[in-house]
Amino acid sequence: MTAKDWLVLSLLPGLGPRRIQALRERAPDWPDGWLALLPKPAATALRLWLDHPDRSPLAPAIEALDSWLAASPHHAFLHPGHSYWPPLLDELPDPPVVLWASGDLAALTPPALAIVGSRRPTRDGFDSAAAFGRDLAGQGYTIVSGMALGIDGSAQRAALDAGGASVAVLGCGVDVVYPPRHEGLHRRLQGEGGLLLSEHPPGTRARPAFFPRRNRIVTGLSLGVLVVEAAEKSGSLVSARLAMEQNREVFALPGSIHNPQARGCLGLIRQGATLVTGIEDILAELPAWDGTSARGSVDAAAKASQMTPTTASSDAAAQDPLLELLSERPTPLDVLVEFTGKDVGHCQRRLLELEIEGLVTQAVGGWVRLSGRLL
Repeated sequence: MTAKDWLVLSLLPGLGPRRIQALRERAPDWPDGWLALLPKPAATALRLWLDHPDRSPLAPAIEALDSWLAASPHHAFLHPGHSYWPPLLDELPDPPVVLWASGDLAALTPPALAIVGSRRPTRDGFDSAAAFGRDLAGQGYTIVSGMALGIDGSAQRAALDAGGASVAVLGCGVDVVYPPRHEGLHRRLQGEGGLLLSEHPPGTRARPAFFPRRNRIVTGLSLGVLVVEAAEKSGSLVSARLAMEQNREVFALPGSIHNPQARGCLGLIRQGATLVTGIEDILAELPAWDGTSARGSVDAAAKASQMTPTTASSDAAAQDPLLELLSERPTPLDVLVEFTGKDVGHCQRRLLELEIEGLVTQAVGGWVRLSGRLL
């Protein structure tokens, strides 16, 4: 399917990300397979687009996409099958169908950690967000957040200051500056190794209903989420809940029991979130990363596996790309998807088969090859 096909699909009436994802999992052919599965209003709209695109009400959206892509080399339109589509998103029950992007797509290559928190943090919380954003960026992680005031902006700004990458997921079009006070950060994210993402087309104004939906993408892109400061009822706790539902790691900074902005974090810790006092607490729960690229991470894992004594057949490993990529170091599913060229469903099924055979197991941060079975 082309970019235009995915845009058309995202605009069909009566559908949404959850329903489209359920249909995607059935792997229908385009367009006949989709036409057979779509509800009648959506199928009718798609048939009109296919047969008479000039008469379709979807034509202006397609023209807008062409104009967007032609306007700047930093503009992109991501969709399943795009070389920079984040495979982790496909683990969600309702991933975005498409993503509009502005900036450096390479920011999506390293593993990512979300940092979220209060829009009105204490000075200590503001400084802590900056310290973790800077230090994690120094370790090669991309910092993901929503470019909100307070904790989000502090962490993202610090990551850029450290020469690292940061991705901002917006509840508006990527060309809309919201909040207005972050005009400078918005500009930096497009020009200093950062990236702006949105499931809404350019020109879309911010709306309250968009932000909870935005949060699922923030956590969905990330291996885990760090909550720096949050009140007992806040959007940051919504992000933490989403991360738990998405099987992501949840980290929380403790704080004074007398600080209202710490109560949300203390509650998360009571619920099982990892208590964090320093970057080492986070790195201990995340997959090993060499700070260069996903290719470097996989190559290092493969090299390590080749140096380990074996009791398994090397021929079997050579015939199975997934097994060949795994070692004693956890490898994330999205990295396996990228370097096998297979989709998420295929990799998950094969990993389950290998687990049943006693060759692999799931660990914190990804999949590992079981001891004694390495090349």
